[in-house]
Amino acid sequence: MSKRKICVVTGTRAEYGLLYWLMKEIQQDKELELQIIVTGMHLSPEFGLTYQVIEKDGFHIDERIEMLLSSDTPVGIAKSIGLATIGFAEVFERLKPDIIVLLGDRYEILAAAQAALVAKLPIAHIGGGDTTEGAFDEAIRHSVTKMSHVHFTTNEKAAKRICQLGENPKYVFNVGSPGIDYIKKTNLLSKQVLEQELDFVFRTQNLLITFHPVTLETKSSKQFNELLIALGALGTDVGLIFTKPNSDTEGRELAFMVDEFVNQHLNAKVFTSLGQLKYLSTIAQVDALVGNSSSGLYEVPSLKKPTVNIGDRQKGRIKASSIIDCPSKAKAILDAIHSAFVKDCSNTVNPYGDGNASAKILQKIKEISDPNELLKKHFFEVTY
Repeated sequence: MSKRKICVVTGTRAEYGLLYWLMKEIQQDKELELQIIVTGMHLSPEFGLTYQVIEKDGFHIDERIEMLLSSDTPVGIAKSIGLATIGFAEVFERLKPDIIVLLGDRYEILAAAQAALVAKLPIAHIGGGDTTEGAFDEAIRHSVTKMSHVHFTTNEKAAKRICQLGENPKYVFNVGSPGIDYIKKTNLLSKQVLEQELDFVFRTQNLLITFHPVTLETKSSKQFNELLIALGALGTDVGLIFTKPNSDTEGRELAFMVDEFVNQHLNAKVFTSLGQLKYLSTIAQVDALVGNSSSGLYEVPSLKKPTVNIGDRQKGRIKASSIIDCPSKAKAILDAIHSAFVKDCSNTVNPYGDGNASAKILQKIKEISDPNELLKKHFFEVTY
């Protein structure tokens, strides 16, 4: 009997971190064959060529799809989606997977879903049903849901929203966030080892800053400048560790602003990519995460640290008691950071699961007797 081929698509460092343990589970299963497609930021020198991390972790990459243009304008992003769709169409024809696993809501994932839909390939989608009002990820996420056949959500509200979209409740599973799996299963680096790895001496107080473009609003750079003003006002006794923004619209402008700020502040350092282990280990050592990344809502609460969540990029997501929301104004951000410095998160409960999502996802995928039977979908009406 031939092995069932499970194809995992990844385009970013953060997404790979969430998929890592599921990929390991598939790789170790004797009844399955793991196929890996990398694309997007993984293949870009500008974003750290992070496909190399995947290979160092012991995975074989089956296909690479180049898709990023040098432009991060709306036109450039739209063209990148087109290039990615062409690339996925060709790769899916070569690999002939039985099931494709997609995570999240980035435009690379939209391209993969489009190509899989017309190729009549079943999609298992992780992270659907959430709502984020400040970015076009919201529309992409729901679009991928409608093109997918099996749904793995991070919370019960998200599962209900997917059912509202007419998906079969039989194939909607609330498994929690796979990002928590990494925290549960990994020994994080000690402060001493981390300082050596980062070449950074922690101060008495420290922050990890992760800020991405807000794609449904104009000039993310204005919001980011407000954040930089607030960080500058903290003084040199607070250590600042930045991770660079992703490849969305205006991403390169924000990256330039980070570099300029770090060059002028000896207490700050920037990394193109920390990787999941160093990223989570850094969170464990700093006083708070500051920015607008989903990791501040999904993973940080499990490490009992506060998150200063800026603006509307994550508006609509379920939030733990450790989250401090604030508008994108310098004074409000500064006040929120000072609140985070004294906030007790020891009793925080993460609303996104218990750290066993990957095993649950794999179990449900293996229980599908014939993936092709999933292709013809019926719209399930929600009765009130």
